[in-house]
Amino acid sequence: MTKLKLAIIVQRYGLEVSGGAELHARWLAEHLLSIADVDVFTTCALDYRTWSNHYPAGITNINGVTVHRFPSDSERPLQLSKEQIRLGRKIHKGRYDPTEETEWMWSQGPTSSHLIQKIERSYHLYDAFIFFTYQYASTVFGLPLVSDKAILVPTAHDEPILYYPVFRKLFHAPRAIAYNTEAERLFVNRITRNSHVPHTVVGIGINEPPDHSADRFRQKFNVEGPFITYLGRLVEQKNVPELIDYFVRYKAAHHSDLKLVLMGKGHVPIPDRPDIITTGFVTEQDKFDGFAAAEAVIVPSVFESLSMIALEGWLMERPLLVNGNCEVLRVQCQRSHGGLYYTTYEEFAAMLVYLQNNPEQKVQLGRNGHRFTQTNYNWDTIISKYQAMLDHVTTTEIGQNLHP
Repeated sequence: MTKLKLAIIVQRYGLEVSGGAELHARWLAEHLLSIADVDVFTTCALDYRTWSNHYPAGITNINGVTVHRFPSDSERPLQLSKEQIRLGRKIHKGRYDPTEETEWMWSQGPTSSHLIQKIERSYHLYDAFIFFTYQYASTVFGLPLVSDKAILVPTAHDEPILYYPVFRKLFHAPRAIAYNTEAERLFVNRITRNSHVPHTVVGIGINEPPDHSADRFRQKFNVEGPFITYLGRLVEQKNVPELIDYFVRYKAAHHSDLKLVLMGKGHVPIPDRPDIITTGFVTEQDKFDGFAAAEAVIVPSVFESLSMIALEGWLMERPLLVNGNCEVLRVQCQRSHGGLYYTTYEEFAAMLVYLQNNPEQKVQLGRNGHRFTQTNYNWDTIISKYQAMLDHVTTTEIGQNLHP
């Protein structure tokens, strides 16, 4: 049987790219090789803030996947101009004409006309196109060109930009949608009224390392005593400043030797304190070693479609402590019985006290999360769901439903 030929379109792609959606795309591309020939169309960007060209344009191979990189037409300034702010407000209110819609969307980036042209020229060369992340120009302008062959992986959060009218029609355009969680599907359906579009709640598989060592992490980063850990970009969008503030307040109010270990890079100020440790960028091995050593893995972000960090923490049998204002994370903790959540500082402090004073319950939370992740987020299950979606896209008539 001839393998399907798939194109995955994602805004950034590379071993150094650590964003959740981009890592999701790379892992999926590599695992889809078992059932299809897979190419990736992406930009030359590494920095999601500016979309400046970092990688050389052209074709390369990463872990068996053929990657086509196209240059950005222009960089995005770190500070928006007054005109961009004005236009953004019009888009938010739905008061704009088609020209302004295109201008604003193009300004969000990544602006790569060569990438969009490649998608259009490739319509007859691929059986299906999988687009990652709803809010970027590569998806908004690329998906409509191949809509009857398109699967959208929106990685949507219940965030202000999702309510912008400019995105409404995008969620009605693809042949099928792959949601990360049931909570994501429900709020996207509610906001965009697209429940008629065929869809499946798919999620992602998690790559478990062959070995992990808490002692190795402690020795490498000189970490002693109990700690909770965060991994990801150290930026405001991930609510890291609030996490640091809550932790500092907790330490001032409680006699505890607990530390906070921040794994990742970013630009938020970090207090110079012995109980807050930053590691900078970490390898996959470091990441799992750190999770294995931690008392708990914390996810402070309000906007998540599916936290891969949460699933990876559960694989290491660590309990989660998550921001309960994020519906997706809260529901995942409730479904798995693998974590606790907070919405205020007082609840944050109470959850830390509970975890430190109840070691048996802490262990049980981690075990529950491990079982939940292995059952729902293993690659055999994920690839079988994508196979069903691809069968739908490539063999059924338009308008037929896809059963979740």
